[in-house]
Amino acid sequence: MKIAMPLFEGKLSAHFGHCTEFALVSVDETEKRVGEVERMQAPTHAPGVLPRWLAEKGANLIIAGGMGRRAQDLFSDAGIRVIVGAPEAEPHELAEAFLAGRLQTGDNICDH
Repeated sequence: MKIAMPLFEGKLSAHFGHCTEFALVSVDETEKRVGEVERMQAPTHAPGVLPRWLAEKGANLIIAGGMGRRAQDLFSDAGIRVIVGAPEAEPHELAEAFLAGRLQTGDNICDH
């Protein structure tokens, strides 16, 4: 499984569309183990670009601080599950929390 996370200054970006890069974290759900964390520059932000791009990179899940409803629907259409309301933290830390079932989420801070 691969978890995509939008980043700003190395931590989870509070606003999905404002990220400067993405972390793509390989995880083994069965073994509950976090593998490689790959960081890559985000492509130009435009409707529909990120779901296609992340699907091509093999992402199965997105962990985000906030994301608009339309973006969530586009990811769902691409077969990528979305979790919003995650705290600002390092990608490895968030992936470990997700695998352990202790990822704390709050409100989606994007309401557009």
